[in-house]
Amino acid sequence: MNTTKPIADSEDGQGAQGQNDVEALLAGLRRDMRPAGPAQSPLEGQRCGLIAIVGKPNVGKSTLLNALVGQKISITSRKAQTTRHRITGIHTTGATQFVFVDTPGFQTLHGNALNKSLNKTVVGAVADVDLILFIVEAGSFTPADARVLALLGKQIPTLLIANKLDHVHRRGDIAPWLQTMATKHAFAEFVPMSAKNSKDVERLLGICEKYLPEQAWWYAADELTDRSERFMAAEMVREKLFRLTGDELPYTSTVVIDKFEEEAGRGKQKRLLKIAATIVVERDSHKAMVIGDKGERVKRIGMETRVELEKLMDAKVFIEMWVKVRSGWADDEARVRSFGYE
Repeated sequence: MNTTKPIADSEDGQGAQGQNDVEALLAGLRRDMRPAGPAQSPLEGQRCGLIAIVGKPNVGKSTLLNALVGQKISITSRKAQTTRHRITGIHTTGATQFVFVDTPGFQTLHGNALNKSLNKTVVGAVADVDLILFIVEAGSFTPADARVLALLGKQIPTLLIANKLDHVHRRGDIAPWLQTMATKHAFAEFVPMSAKNSKDVERLLGICEKYLPEQAWWYAADELTDRSERFMAAEMVREKLFRLTGDELPYTSTVVIDKFEEEAGRGKQKRLLKIAATIVVERDSHKAMVIGDKGERVKRIGMETRVELEKLMDAKVFIEMWVKVRSGWADDEARVRSFGYE
């Protein structure tokens, strides 16, 4: 049982107590995230290792993970805190297997049970990896970025990923900014890039490769994630929920999969997945917002989820959806755990 205290929520995220809490969490959450099972003998030249992707909320971590893996496995939206779980993405090319770990954005504004759970996920993910990708927006470094950077020790090589370079109008401003960033942490390398540029992504993979140890792969060459289809179904519903409600719906809304059944297809039909999902909100007004006029919004959430899941899982999908109110669930540690948060 983990008896460490949650990270203290203060205005600046600094101070001795906050640092002690971070160190306690690192000690309590340090664990081997590698797959269980007997070690394999590496083939000649094989490399494999864990790479954590960290940064403040909404900085582009999930977009970068999807680009590195080459397929969508982590959901994205403009709403902060879209990612709530440790998402593992696997990319195997040549003799190298990259195991990327996407994390929630570190939260300091609210100290509810949900955010404490998310923060533990972030701290745990950086405790035992081979390389860290610290993502910021190119040319920017905010107090929120600084709070995440403070979590990173100096013993693990860390690359500064200056993302969204395509948004920078004056490239000449990047050089002095990078010089300033060099004073904030002992970064192993600086990588200005755009996660939407395939050449930049390939260049980043090449840089990451040399930091991975020579050892046997942990996954089959064609695996893309260690997450189940049931988990991915919940994430896709939550993505559509956030995208179709915009900033109106609080981010504390979540999704629970009540049923996930697979049947064999008939004739040339692909396999059939029958899914029942519940969208959980905190207020009756939020429920009405999700359902929409004459149920149109929740129907659209279901339709867009079905289309994406059929493409992702190569199956025929039937999905049913309900909306339920669970007042105050994000402040209830037991309920947060029951909804699948660590």
